[in-house]
Amino acid sequence: MNRTSMIGTSVAGFMLGASVCLAQESPAMKLPQPQLEGGRPLMQVLRERKSTREFGADKLPTTMLSNLLWAAFGINRPESGSRTAPSTHNWQVIDVYVATADGYYLYDAKSHALQAIATQDIRALTGTQDFAKDAPVNLIYVADFSRRDADAGEEDMKIAAAADAGFIGQNVYLFCASEGLASVVRGSIDKEALAKAMKLKTTQWIVLAQSVGYPKK
Repeated sequence: MNRTSMIGTSVAGFMLGASVCLAQESPAMKLPQPQLEGGRPLMQVLRERKSTREFGADKLPTTMLSNLLWAAFGINRPESGSRTAPSTHNWQVIDVYVATADGYYLYDAKSHALQAIATQDIRALTGTQDFAKDAPVNLIYVADFSRRDADAGEEDMKIAAAADAGFIGQNVYLFCASEGLASVVRGSIDKEALAKAMKLKTTQWIVLAQSVGYPKK
């Protein structure tokens, strides 16, 4: 199935818009298996990769979201649990949170599912720019320093976390260029307010956020 037909059938099927009920009934939403075939040539998407700060209101179909999250930081080698983006010393300190109008979730790469955190719409807190509250999906890259080696210093960990989040963000950019989606990664965040809203632990640090959606027409 090509990407265009996939979008049409997914909209009619299991939409992310149903996630309010799912968050209330179950802590996890199993995502469809990612579609690992297709996409546009790498050199073409590199040529067309760009930042976009205007988004349409349409929600992403669940199949598209599944593909996006797998491309971002999914498991591409099941035998070892290795990911689509590198991780410093394989610490795997980065967690990908997904903020939508219906709530926010934690991406569980092992089960390829969304763990429902709350039904609160925190998109406006994911960035200081106005478009953040309107983007259908805001990915929040959060480092958990409890996973680091005991002898790793805080400054080194923050540098490593920033690099790791950057790798994930570039995966998202390339996926969006391939699929005709709009995206922009950003660091302009009131991190204290967002961390409080997300009830993050003291060992967690918000690195970056990235908005994703259809281009505004």
